[in-house]
Amino acid sequence: MHKDTKRREALLYHAKPNPGKIQVVPTKKYATQRDLSLAYSPGVAEPCLEIAKDVNNVYKYTAKGNLVAVITNGTAVLGLGDIGPEASKPVMEGKALLFKIFADIDVFDIEVGTKDIDAFIETVKNIAPTFGGINLEDIKAPESFEIERRLVEELNIPVMHDDQHGTAIISSAALLNALELANKKANEVKIVVSGAGSAALACANLYLLLGVQAENIIMFDKDGILHAERTDLSPLQQKYASGKKGTNLGDAMKGADVFLGLSAGNILTPEMLLNMAHDPIVFAMANPVPEIDYNVAINTRKDIIMATGRSDHPNQVNNVLGFPYIFRGALDVRATKINEAMKMAAVHALAELAKMPVPEQVNIAYGETKLNFGRDYIIPKPFDPRLITIVAPAVAKAAMESGVAQNPISDWEKYEEELAERLGSDNKMVRLLANRAKTDPKRIVFAEADHLDVLKAAQIVMEEGIGKPILLGNKETILELKEEIGFDADVPILDPKTKESDDKRMQYANSFWEARKRRGITLLDAQKWMRERNYFAAMMVNEGEADALVTGYSRSYPSTVKPIMQLIDKAPGVSRIATTNMMMTNRGPIFFSDTAINMNPTADDLAKIALMTAKTVRMFGLQPVVAMVSYSNFGSSSSESAEKVRQAVAYLHKYYPDLIVDGEIQVDFALNPEMLKNKFPFSKLAGKKVNTLIFPNLEAANINYKMLKELYKVDSIGPIMLGLDKPVHIFQLGASVEEMVNMAAVAVVDAQEKEKRYKSLKVSF
Repeated sequence: MHKDTKRREALLYHAKPNPGKIQVVPTKKYATQRDLSLAYSPGVAEPCLEIAKDVNNVYKYTAKGNLVAVITNGTAVLGLGDIGPEASKPVMEGKALLFKIFADIDVFDIEVGTKDIDAFIETVKNIAPTFGGINLEDIKAPESFEIERRLVEELNIPVMHDDQHGTAIISSAALLNALELANKKANEVKIVVSGAGSAALACANLYLLLGVQAENIIMFDKDGILHAERTDLSPLQQKYASGKKGTNLGDAMKGADVFLGLSAGNILTPEMLLNMAHDPIVFAMANPVPEIDYNVAINTRKDIIMATGRSDHPNQVNNVLGFPYIFRGALDVRATKINEAMKMAAVHALAELAKMPVPEQVNIAYGETKLNFGRDYIIPKPFDPRLITIVAPAVAKAAMESGVAQNPISDWEKYEEELAERLGSDNKMVRLLANRAKTDPKRIVFAEADHLDVLKAAQIVMEEGIGKPILLGNKETILELKEEIGFDADVPILDPKTKESDDKRMQYANSFWEARKRRGITLLDAQKWMRERNYFAAMMVNEGEADALVTGYSRSYPSTVKPIMQLIDKAPGVSRIATTNMMMTNRGPIFFSDTAINMNPTADDLAKIALMTAKTVRMFGLQPVVAMVSYSNFGSSSSESAEKVRQAVAYLHKYYPDLIVDGEIQVDFALNPEMLKNKFPFSKLAGKKVNTLIFPNLEAANINYKMLKELYKVDSIGPIMLGLDKPVHIFQLGASVEEMVNMAAVAVVDAQEKEKRYKSLKVSF
């Protein structure tokens, strides 16, 4: 992508449709005058009086207990430096977004217009009554150390400077596990640190708590090794000034066990790496260019254990593994501070989590057959859903044990259930889907690439590494649009109607005719159809010249699906195709079937639709919990519609007893576990969280998913085709760019799954 195009895209993202990335949303009813009189005057006086009697009641009657301030003065923003408080605001809003989506913590970002330490501290202290915790961000060292130290001492709510401690906590967990794999002891290893800023010093301080000896840490900054004769060092840096004057990085690396890089790219050479001790541990965390390239490092030393700050290599040291869950645990016990015990609890929790069996959802997200504790997996992945239920309770327990918790937890099982429920409030599945696609991108035909939005979607798919687009349509139009949007990647462009496509068109026509000539298809028909882009594109997939197809943006669903049904076979053992929509609700993804194909399915059809949908749910790493919905509950109606659902359920119970499925059931009971458990305790769904709804007919499914989408702005991925032998998926007419990108990711993942199936069949034969 052109630099200008990327810049324009970033600016548009922040500016449209509304400026910024966060907003305040009411949590109480406000529809009636009665509601408003309770929310404000006169009803609001009652909680005010209760808080005046006991200030701790502020946690009972206000949002303080789940509200964190992300505060900066803009003096050390990312790699941009001292750009000022206003210019730092987009970063602070971004941090607020991460707090919300990973731990369901609300945030106000606050940018303070002073570089004076005392003035900054006084400002934070004056606004602290509003918040349950303070996250300091992007404040330059050494001022950041003094600011944090004093605020921790002078406030009675959790305060943490994440730039320091986040990296320290995650890298400490990685170091613990790396030392175990290398069979080395913390109190014996020699560590070389490149960088002496706030993050590097915080890492070193935490390493000491793991048992590392201060005299075994050799630290460098931009001016060279830290040694006792230097007069420019801060008191915190002097703690690590044990180096020998004149020693350079190459000298220090001889015999070193660990290298920690928080400095600049490409400063660690292969020669230095070769001079390290056996089983060297290298944390090269400069971003975006690490101190040594990952591929260079692993090709230089086969015994290396390496981590970086990048997501495209194993062992990413990512602060998002820590700060959301550390604050979550601290807030939930109303801790007065985040102390060393709580930080170390997070370290050990992360280290232990990496040793636990990895959920299939995580394996799928990262395209792994099975992630296992080892050199390429020493810390958990950011998409691991267990982080909130492992790290937050560990931090909360440490707060209680160290005497800083004001609201101790007694029922830990209930607490972990509450934490797990918080995960349903964002679109993690979309990120998992894209991440899974990126592990093995496939060739995707975009059959309507001469439409601007389709081409934009193809551009994003290409640039994000989700897939490899093949563009179909008028070549001249596509080239003009590509130039307009800065899509300069060299990708194939084909127009089935031009002379240069004659040979390919005839090849496809003959191939199709040979396969279907005994089923009423003439060669002339086949030749005529291959001029149409959907027929041509489908044959590209059939002939193995593309891996997947997405289409349907500019034509109605029925007219788009017709050529697909004619050219693409059903998958082995499938007698009927169907569709499902994955709805990204605030309780997590829910699959709706069948939303586009079968008008009035029979009981047999419904059973097959349920099985195909369940298979797709598993493809996304989820355990299907299937409700066969109706207007009837377990025989309360004898109508034909309810009866066919009952028959479908009976079939599934008999022949697929391990599938969690039940019905017929009304949708409110299906989606309310407690109500279902109380009324129908015998149901296989009782006490479970339903994530799949099979509707009795197309009308019900289609109306419900579109109503949910429009009324509540619920994102939808689909309709996802079920039962085809090839990865072909159809957009809704006029789909948004985002929806098309998501569908392209689905097509890639589908292609990955079908490729695995094909390979397994070859092996079995």
